[in-house]
Amino acid sequence: MKFLFDLFPVLLFFLTYKLASHGEKTGGCLITQDVHASLLHEPILLATAVAIAATFLQVGWLLLRRKPIEKMLWASLGIIVIFGGATLYFRDPTFIQWKPTILYWCIACFLLFASTVLKKNMIRASMETQISLPDMVWAKMNISWIVFFIALGFANIVAFKYLDCNDWVSFKAYGLIGLSFVFVIIQTIAISKYIKDK
Repeated sequence: MKFLFDLFPVLLFFLTYKLASHGEKTGGCLITQDVHASLLHEPILLATAVAIAATFLQVGWLLLRRKPIEKMLWASLGIIVIFGGATLYFRDPTFIQWKPTILYWCIACFLLFASTVLKKNMIRASMETQISLPDMVWAKMNISWIVFFIALGFANIVAFKYLDCNDWVSFKAYGLIGLSFVFVIIQTIAISKYIKDK
C-alpha cells in the first residue's frame, strides 16, 4: 500500500499524459509552440500540473492524518514544485524531464553525505527494525544504493535525450520503476544469506 502511495504522482503523471495525448506520438513534448495554448492542449504540461497537485495531496493527506512526513517526500515536493513549476512557466518540458535525475542524485548525495560526514548509514536506519545484518553488509548496501541512484539518474538522461516524449513518459513509468524492482530483488538475494530474523 505504501509503495502505491509513494508512486501516486508518477502514476497520475503517466495516466494523465497517456489519456491527454490519446497514445499519439508527436516526437517533441509540445504539440504547439503557441504560448497562449491551454494546458489542456499540451499533454506534458497537463501531466506536470497533475503531478504537482498529486504531490501536494500526498503531503496534505499525511498532515491531516497527523502522520510523519518522510524527508524524501519533502524533497520530492520541493523538486517537483521547482522543476514542474519551471516547466509550466517557461512551457519547456526539459525541466520536468530532468526532475527524476535531480531527485535520484539528491538521494545519492544525501546517502553519501550521511555516511561520510554524519557517520550514519541511512539504509540501515530505515531497515534495521525489520532485519539484522553484519556491519560490513550494511555498508555495502549503502554504497550499492548510492551507485544505483546515480546510475538511474544517468539512465533518465539517456532516455529523454534519445527517446521521443511519448517513449520517455513510458520509460519513466515502466523503466525506472522496473529497474528499481530488479535492483531490490537482486539485492535481497545477495543479502539473504546474512539475514537474521529479529
